[in-house]
Amino acid sequence: MNRSRLEPLGVPSSEYGFGSAAEPSVRGQPAGLDRWLKKQITERLGDSSPVRVALWDEKPDAQEGRVTVQFTDRRALLQLLANPELHFGDLYSAGRIHVHGDLLMLLGQAYAYAERHGKLPGWLERGRRLAPDLSESRRNIHHHYDIGNDFYRLWLDREALQYTCAYFADPDMTIEQAQQAKMHHVCRKLRLKPGEKVVEAGGGWGGFALFMAKHYGAHVRSFNISKEQIAYAREWAGRETLTGSVEFVEDDYRNAASTGAGAYDVFVSIGMLEHVGPGNYPALGKLIDSLLKPEGRGLIHSIGRDRAERLNPWIDKRIFPGAYPPTLREMMDIFEPNHLSVLDVENIRLHYAETLRAWLARYEENVDTVRSMFDETFVRAWRLYLAGSIMAFVRGKLQLFQVLFARSRVNAIPWTRADIYGEDAPGRSSFE
Repeated sequence: MNRSRLEPLGVPSSEYGFGSAAEPSVRGQPAGLDRWLKKQITERLGDSSPVRVALWDEKPDAQEGRVTVQFTDRRALLQLLANPELHFGDLYSAGRIHVHGDLLMLLGQAYAYAERHGKLPGWLERGRRLAPDLSESRRNIHHHYDIGNDFYRLWLDREALQYTCAYFADPDMTIEQAQQAKMHHVCRKLRLKPGEKVVEAGGGWGGFALFMAKHYGAHVRSFNISKEQIAYAREWAGRETLTGSVEFVEDDYRNAASTGAGAYDVFVSIGMLEHVGPGNYPALGKLIDSLLKPEGRGLIHSIGRDRAERLNPWIDKRIFPGAYPPTLREMMDIFEPNHLSVLDVENIRLHYAETLRAWLARYEENVDTVRSMFDETFVRAWRLYLAGSIMAFVRGKLQLFQVLFARSRVNAIPWTRADIYGEDAPGRSSFE
C-alpha cells in the first residue's frame, strides 16, 4: 500500500520539513551549544528522574529502570525545546529522536512532569475549529478512518471490530469478551427491547448496529461518512442476513432528520462526539430532540476531560484532526436547551487504558505487516499514538463518559440500576 502519512489531510503543515535530513553542518560532533541545551533538559528533569538524555555521539543509558531519549541532530533538539507537545511526535516518528527503553515509562514521566510544571504557553498551541462543518468533518473522518479496513483488522477485536472503549466486567477478559460486554452494557442501560427503532450516529464498521439487531431484536439505522467503514458494514450485514434489520447510511448524522423525524425510540452514539465539536452541540441536541419519539431515550459514549483543554497538538495534527474531547459541562449543551434529562453518568476511563493495552499488544504482534502496508514512519507514529493514549487515561488526562438521557417529562424510567449491575448482569465486578 505504501501510503505516506507525512502530509496530514486538512491540517496545516508543520513549520519544518517533516522527515527531512538534517543539515550536514549539524551532524558532526555536538558543539558547546548542544551540550548546554542537553544540560538544561537534564536539570529540568531532576536527578530522581529515570529519563536520560543523549546526543548523537553518546550511548544510551542501559541501566535497568532507565529510559533514554537520544537526539540525532541539533535541529531536533531545538524543535523539541521550542514545543515538545507538537514536535516530539514528528521527531520520534521520523527517527530523529530514538527512545531506548520503555516508551510507556517515558510518556508517563512526561505527563508527571507536565502536572508538576504546567503546560507551554497558549500561543505555542495550534488553533482549532470548535464547530467543523460537513466538508471539514468528511475530510477529518477520511484522514483517520479510511486508512484501510485491513489495517484496523490487524489489532482490533476480531468479533465486532470495535474501535471504542471496551468494558472489562472481569479483569481477565480478552478484548473480544470485553467488547461484547461493552455492547451489552450499553444495551442494558438503554433497556433496549425487540422491535424498537434505533438511530446510530457514527457506526464504525457496523459491529454495534448488528449486535443490537442480532441480540436485542432492534431495527437500526446507522449513519457514517467513512466510505471504507460503510462498505465493510454493508457486506457484513449481508453475511449475517441482517439487511432487513439494519440499514447503513453513508451520510452525515446531521441529515438524519430528513429520513426519520420523530421515528426513533433510541438515539445512540459510541465514540462519535469527539468529532462533533462543542460549537455543534446545541444543534446535535436539537437533532436528537427531533428524532426521538415522545418516550425516547439515548446514550452518548465519548472520550472526555475533567476540564476544557485542547487535544494534544500532535494528535490533532497527525492522527485525529479536528477532534475535541468534551467536559461534562460542555456536553450539557446537548441536553439543557432541548429538554433532555441526564439519567446516569458513568466514567470508565481505566477500561479504556486496558483496551488500548490490548490494541497496542496486537499492533506490535503485527508490526511487520503494518510496516509492509505503510512505512516505518507510520509504524512509529501509531505506536506513539496508542502508547500515549494509554498514559493519558492512566494519568486521568482523558476520561471516558457514558451519558444516559431521556426527555425531561418521561417517567417510565427505572428506580434503580439493579438490572445493569445486578447479580446476573456482567459489569457487577469492579475493575482494578
